Amino acid sequence: MGGEIERLRERMQRMTDGVPRRPLPTHPALGGVVQLRTGGSYEVDSATLALALMAGPSQAGEWCAVVGVPDFGAEAAAAAGVELGRTVLVPEPGEQWLEVTAALVDVVPLVVLRPPPRVGEHVAEKLGARLRKRAGVLVSLGPWPRCEVRLTTAEPRWTGVGLGHGHLRSRRLVVEARRGSAPPRRTALWFPGEQGAPAPAAPVVLPGPVAVAG
Repeated sequence: MGGEIERLRERMQRMTDGVPRRPLPTHPALGGVVQLRTGGSYEVDSATLALALMAGPSQAGEWCAVVGVPDFGAEAAAAAGVELGRTVLVPEPGEQWLEVTAALVDVVPLVVLRPPPRVGEHVAEKLGARLRKRAGVLVSLGPWPRCEVRLTTAEPRWTGVGLGHGHLRSRRLVVEARRGSAPPRRTALWFPGEQGAPAPAAPVVLPGPVAVAG
């Protein structure tokens, strides 16, 4: 029932706004769990996922913006596939974070925002209306009311250390995407991969029971 209500709400919003929602390029490593669409907001629990979501549109030639992330890692972003020459950074917007974000939604297709600890639903809906009108996408690095999809990471495993020597090369993550009351979608990816960019990872296959000769 809850999922049906959410679908009806989204349909009513599209009818009210009169702006068709179009897919935004999504990195292939995340294609199995989420498809970015204009007018939507997406919540992530880590900068890793924010970069992965930025990489798809950025590689396709779109502009992106990052608001409220003073520790934004330019080197990690470039390795992930984000084109820094098409990225607008506003590290510390202060109390003007909402105005800054809304202004950027007018000019770039995707905005990554680290919001304040508590964002009211009326604020989220106000920005949501702006996203739908301007065909933008918001990626919230932290809790965001009534977001379209929530993405989280789990089961991180690094490779490359060896038996007490070597260096970290890549990290395997499980990404889970939740949309309303629908069953979650999960996928595994390397991020960073061997070349830095996200890459799909094969599922871990556990060994079966060992037969004992009698």
